[in-house]
Amino acid sequence: MPLKGLTFLKLFDLHCDTLFRALDENGGIVDNAYQLSVLSGRKYESWAQCFAVWIPDECRGDAAISLFKRAKELFDREIQKNSDLICKCKNADDIKTAVAAHKCAAILTVEGGAALAGDIRNLDYLYDCGVKMMTLTWNSSCELGGGSLTKAPNDGITDFGKNVVRRMAELSIAIDISHASDTLFYDVASTVDVPLVASHSNSRAVCLHRRNLTDEQFNVVKSRSGLIGINFAKQFLSDSDFASGYDILRHAEHFLALGGEEVVCLGTDFDGADVIDDVPCVERMDVLYELFLRHNYSESLVEDIFFNNAFDFFARLG
Repeated sequence: MPLKGLTFLKLFDLHCDTLFRALDENGGIVDNAYQLSVLSGRKYESWAQCFAVWIPDECRGDAAISLFKRAKELFDREIQKNSDLICKCKNADDIKTAVAAHKCAAILTVEGGAALAGDIRNLDYLYDCGVKMMTLTWNSSCELGGGSLTKAPNDGITDFGKNVVRRMAELSIAIDISHASDTLFYDVASTVDVPLVASHSNSRAVCLHRRNLTDEQFNVVKSRSGLIGINFAKQFLSDSDFASGYDILRHAEHFLALGGEEVVCLGTDFDGADVIDDVPCVERMDVLYELFLRHNYSESLVEDIFFNNAFDFFARLG
């Protein structure tokens, strides 16, 4: 049975940068004063969290794979020390077991294909480490292709990138196209016929930022039975100087109007962005849940957005 005091909320978050922040600040992912901590998320009945290893644009080659290794060591060390609170999950069965025990189901991901240091053998190493999802780029170009905010944003996929996404498909590592340039997005879609994920991206029709997805891109993700996680960063939610939980609703409603009932989920970007003030941390996710309900979303749809869509995707991924 759930511990006394836990809310009924089930949460699955596709993206946070807490692991990188903990590494950078000599901290931890379990007990900290960040936007997200395992202790803070204990208030929820069920919680699955993707912890990304972020590879900054200035980090390339041996430095990039070394950064991943150090972050992975911290991740594993935190889990080993706090096995009563958190469990490393490599598949849907692991996630089921963790949430049934009211532990944080921790999923290791990578933000930036530069982590491979240009060597596809490192992709198998990441797989062996438990990585289940990887963005191909961060903001700049890397060995795999073009990022969304580079000076040449139309850079497409490289030959190395094609080999990487094909191998990712073979290994059932989810291909995350958040941060990809538009050209890279379509190149990936034409290279592999597998579900695509945008772990922390919003709608460009609602907020005109090139980090967000066009309706056409959304339809590609939907047609592949993929996922799109709503990003809580202010700059990706609103074209104005102010953003709030209502802007999260606006992006969700737009994607839902395009048929995204099984596509829309959450990718908060906690500890990696300037997020909205009314949901500034994982402890306030129940406030957002209630906001959806107050705006006449059915409880079943809200549960899908907050947990089921992402869980079902990872169940299909294997």
